Amino acid sequence: MSATSPSSSAQQARRALAGRLRELRLDAGLTGRDLAARAGWHRTKVSKIEHASRAPSGEDVRTWCRVCGAADQTADLIAALRAVEGAFIEWRRLQRSGLRRLQESRMGLYERTRVFRIYEPGIMPGLLQTPGYVRAVLTKVGSFRNSPTADLDDAVDARVARQRVLREGDHRFAFLVEESALWSRLGGAEVLAEQLAHLVRVTRLPTVSFGVIPADAERTLWPVEGFWMFDQERVSVETVSGWLTITQPAEIALYASAFEELARPAVHGAAARELITRVRDTLL
Repeated sequence: MSATSPSSSAQQARRALAGRLRELRLDAGLTGRDLAARAGWHRTKVSKIEHASRAPSGEDVRTWCRVCGAADQTADLIAALRAVEGAFIEWRRLQRSGLRRLQESRMGLYERTRVFRIYEPGIMPGLLQTPGYVRAVLTKVGSFRNSPTADLDDAVDARVARQRVLREGDHRFAFLVEESALWSRLGGAEVLAEQLAHLVRVTRLPTVSFGVIPADAERTLWPVEGFWMFDQERVSVETVSGWLTITQPAEIALYASAFEELARPAVHGAAARELITRVRDTLL
């Protein structure tokens, strides 16, 4: 996992789009200079786009297709461009419309996902957070990213509302956390104690598998970045600077393998609840 850049899916998507545009040019029998001249661009623009060092705009794609006599490819390539633009989105863009809208924007994906696989190394997964824990997390996030929190109350309600998928619909959840996530005192000892008590209850739901990787466990894979797998459709990774969406099948398979490897030393069921309770007892 460490050899793969966390934004490699976004990079691959950019290169794939660039490759498709290059193929259109070659099929049209044009050189890069020919295309640039007919489009009215600087002579280096075509090369930069084809080498994925410069992202094309929607208008660039339309012009490219027109000059290459491939107008029928425009809609498909515009869709590919939008997918590339959404592969990695900075937090400042995501939070532009407010924290509440950011929470609500994921609901459609949650509702259509049948199998969730979620790994978190240092925090409780959002679907399992209590209102107090959510508030502590979003307050810290707002402070760290210097983003507005005027709609914090609504954002807390929106994140908690998403948790209905735990009990409604045809969904299955496999949660996996490092033991360190149980000790993260976001909001203080009282908030964490309430969170852990809630966690014990949630682990008894028939739709939920909850595993904890003990700190002293023998393991073959070290802790990696937190990630959420939605069926075989995509993987979402929250980085310090933004939100990464992975859709490349080979990379999705890699994350699936990582989840299996991470789960090997984890404890589940009664053993997990015993570990959670032991941590909670230190807070009381």
